[in-house]
Amino acid sequence: MFGIGMPEMLILLVIILVIFGAGKLPEIGAGLGKAIRGFKKGVSEPDEIDVTPGDHPQEKTNEKVSH
Repeated sequence: MFGIGMPEMLILLVIILVIFGAGKLPEIGAGLGKAIRGFKKGVSEPDEIDVTPGDHPQEKTNEKVSH
């Protein structure tokens, strides 16, 4: 995994624990999990194209404005 062994992982964990504190780690983990899920969902889903006719800003005709 990126050439990181167990000693390096422990050092990173200790540094993160010192910087953020034990109380913030669950919030950081949850945010990271949501970000990864969103990224996977965005990559796996095909692009959606809106083809419904409707109120697009470019389709507005010349409307007279009274002053």
